[in-house]
Amino acid sequence: MAWAKTFTPRWGAEEKRLGQPQTRVRIYAPVGGHKELLAYLVRRLLENGANSSFVNRMADAQVPVAELVTDPVAELAALEPKRNEAIPLPADIFPGRVNSAGTDLSDPLVREPLLARLEAMEDRLWQAAPTLIADGEGSTCEVRSPQDRRQLVGTVQEASAADIDAAMDAARAIQPGWDALGGEKRALLLEEAARLFEEHTEEFLSLCRREAGKTVLDGVLEVREAVDFLRYYATEARRQFTTPEILPGPTGEENSIRLHGRGVFVAISPWNFPLAIFTGLVAGPLAAGNTVLAKPAEQTPLIAGHAIDLFHKAGVPLEVVQFVPGDGTVGAMLTGDPRIAGVAFTGSTDTARAINRSLAARDGPLAQLVAETGGQNAMIVDSSALPEQVTRDVVASAFQSAGQRCSALRVLYLQDDVADTMLEMILGAFEALVIGDPEDLATDVGPVIDGEAKAGLDAHIAAMASAGKAIWQGESGSEHGCFVPPTIIEITSIAELERENFGPVLHVVRFRAGELEQVIADINATGYGLTLGLHSRIEATHRLVQAKARVGNLYINRNQIGAVVGSQPFGGEGLSGTGPKAGGPHYLARFATERVTCTDTTAAGGNASLLASG
Repeated sequence: MAWAKTFTPRWGAEEKRLGQPQTRVRIYAPVGGHKELLAYLVRRLLENGANSSFVNRMADAQVPVAELVTDPVAELAALEPKRNEAIPLPADIFPGRVNSAGTDLSDPLVREPLLARLEAMEDRLWQAAPTLIADGEGSTCEVRSPQDRRQLVGTVQEASAADIDAAMDAARAIQPGWDALGGEKRALLLEEAARLFEEHTEEFLSLCRREAGKTVLDGVLEVREAVDFLRYYATEARRQFTTPEILPGPTGEENSIRLHGRGVFVAISPWNFPLAIFTGLVAGPLAAGNTVLAKPAEQTPLIAGHAIDLFHKAGVPLEVVQFVPGDGTVGAMLTGDPRIAGVAFTGSTDTARAINRSLAARDGPLAQLVAETGGQNAMIVDSSALPEQVTRDVVASAFQSAGQRCSALRVLYLQDDVADTMLEMILGAFEALVIGDPEDLATDVGPVIDGEAKAGLDAHIAAMASAGKAIWQGESGSEHGCFVPPTIIEITSIAELERENFGPVLHVVRFRAGELEQVIADINATGYGLTLGLHSRIEATHRLVQAKARVGNLYINRNQIGAVVGSQPFGGEGLSGTGPKAGGPHYLARFATERVTCTDTTAAGGNASLLASG
């Protein structure tokens, strides 16, 4: 689109003779084709049609000219109070809890000192070890940066079999007392942990970049989500675990139900959100009155170890939440132990199946499994969608965090009528992505987590190239790191994909206008049900997709990543998880057992309230 500029009109002799003022005029006139301008002009008509708009008031003969030409700056300066007090400040937007604090990286007065402090932390070597060490025989492993495998971040001592046995006994012994503490006191401890997390934000930002290859922006979002989990589950502990719920019944008896912790939970977290998901998997069972043995992904133990240290500094007893680092062998020992009450897990579908089999094979009490697993996440774009909005949301959904999000876009369905135009614009934005070291604030796409992940993605891209698929690739990063160039591959159906490709790889499928229901059926047929995006301005299409798609989270006319705790509870169905949704109102109850008390009040004189009411 082109725009006309401000100019001074040329007045003729007659206008000058009549004393016509020579006023500079701004012509607000977008110029372009019908397809590009129609949506824009409709939006402007809607905005300018508001009762308070200048255009609307100018047409009203009852509004004096003097009122139309008042100085808006002077009006604002005279306004008291300046802020509309009916609109809550960012910290107060959620009822019952404080919103997490952000970091304005666009402000140089905030950004530059922060980057300087992070740079000063580059040489710090971190250490982590099990909370309780029984024999000291666990092996010690180096932790290196995925963006440069030559960089040592720290070391971790993995838990031995004796360490796990000691941790399990200690957690079982203290669990009844932790449960008896009640929801209110547990909530206070979680809120103190949240305060400490925010106080140590910069340490987490440094670790997220160095250990997990995250950009500074992704690190900020990671800390915020962890803090939100702590505060949200604290409010839920107060709501559900403080007082019994009285149930109805006939006069002469009193019935109540209350929630209690089940016992010892094992929390196994992934590397893609090494702080946020780790914290959520730990905080949920803790809030419900359970003790927790926390095993992070073997690629990111240092972030998790620092988080557990802050739980302890907040006042949570050592035995209540314990750090148990290690590889799959440690995970198998934990999930196969008959003393546990359940497992909270986020990771691959294959690992979830293995955990489920391990729990079923034990001789102990039947255990609870709360799992959020993989997804073959799609986005459907029809011909009514706004191309600029689609482009923005596709690039963010597919390539932010190097595509290493549970919710990341894997398969983009474009309606045939607009596919070429949409794809051209998406490729333009795609080519502008900056790939490199996440230390650089300009970096859009950092490394994948390790060599194994890189090898798998490279093999998939090579197989698609061998099959003759159209492929677009971005730049590659340093040869010393685990970089996979952002890639777009055109395929014919989601059925061509045998598994989720967890990284910066987007697949594009074209569909005809009458095939929408078949597209939804194809997506459902994968068995996964985590996230689905839809870009359409047709309400009937919204209703159709919502009715037929079997997914945990449907995002309409926006990106499909970055679920907000308490606002967009997150979790899938089918091959994508067991439920309930993390950050939602039903989450804590899955970690609790229900106990009912029924009292015959006639034994103590009957229902006194009946006499009082008379």
